Formats: sequence, structure tokens, C-alpha cells
Amino acid sequence: MVSKIDSALQFNRTVLNLRSARQELIASNIANVDTPNYKAKDIDFAKALQGAMSGSGVKLQLAGSAPHHLSGGTGENVLGAPVMFRNVVQPSADGNTVDMDVERAQFADNALRYEASLRFLDNQLKSVLTALQG
Repeated sequence: MVSKIDSALQFNRTVLNLRSARQELIASNIANVDTPNYKAKDIDFAKALQGAMSGSGVKLQLAGSAPHHLSGGTGENVLGAPVMFRNVVQPSADGNTVDMDVERAQFADNALRYEASLRFLDNQLKSVLTALQG
């Protein structure tokens, strides 16, 4: 019985973990807006969720002569999802690629989606509780 409930809630748990990790990345970008040569980072949420749910979060990469050769990534990963550098909208003179307008929009969007995921989880838990009581 418990394993069925756990498997039913696994998707929401994964979504919340990924949203939380992404929020930390975006907050880090905002915190480093004035750091010279800082490169803004993010994850592809859809691919990360798909990889986490299929159990294939980390994929094998081609061999290269340098750590970031061919990948375009930072070498880091968040819950199995590769952390990528964000595309530069308008580069600055000091090499920093953080665009505060983009970061604020992404932060607000991710926070809104996190809140929606919490509401979906709350409704799902209420449904499970109702089923158990009735």
C-alpha cells in the first residue's frame, strides 16, 4: 500500500526537487550579477524531468580532449541534469553574461510553477487521504 502511494507521488517529488534546484541556480546568477567573467547557468527543465522520470538522467558523452569539449556544459549537474551556460543576450564589458531582466523573469516563472506544483501535490494528497478514510 505504501509503495503504491509513494509511486503515485514520485512525479511531484521529482518536479519539486528539480524546481528547487533550478531556483538555486537562478538565485546564484542574480547574486553574481556584478562578478566579472561570471557565466549565467541554467538547466533544461523539460529534459531534466524526462531524464529523471525515465531513470536515465546522466547520458554518456563523446570523448574529447578538454573537459567541456563538445558538451557546451559547465561540467556540473543538478539531480542528473547537466548545467548549461545560458545564451548571452547582451554581453557586458567585464565578461559577465547575467541579464537581470532575463533572470528576474526566469526566477518569477520558476517560483510560480513551483507553487503550482505544490498545489497539485496538495490536491493529490487530499485525494489519497479521502480514499484512505472512505
